[in-house]
Amino acid sequence: MEDRVFALKELAQFDADVPQKVMVYQTDKTLGAMWCLEPGQEVFLHLHPNADDIWICIEGESGIYYAGEGQEVEIKKGMAVLSKTGQTHGMRNTGKDRFVFIGIAGPVPVETIKL
Repeated sequence: MEDRVFALKELAQFDADVPQKVMVYQTDKTLGAMWCLEPGQEVFLHLHPNADDIWICIEGESGIYYAGEGQEVEIKKGMAVLSKTGQTHGMRNTGKDRFVFIGIAGPVPVETIKL
């Protein structure tokens, strides 16, 4: 069952210098990654020209989701945000505590274009 059940707290990794992206799984259709951000860290603004990407916030009370075209949305634990194919997205942990979200993207392979 190790390829179907994941202990997320055990997979979490943090680094004071850079946000950490931890691969949780990959199938022939989707992939799941966990982003672990210390206060002030951010996931760079980017887009996926060939895939949808949903982020599910599981830890943290203060983040800013960059939705492209200058739009910013406050996000926190318990929220999910969707970036459809080609939509710009990124985020910053604006709180005093760690921020963790799971990203599920597909179809794979997922192409990423940094902006």
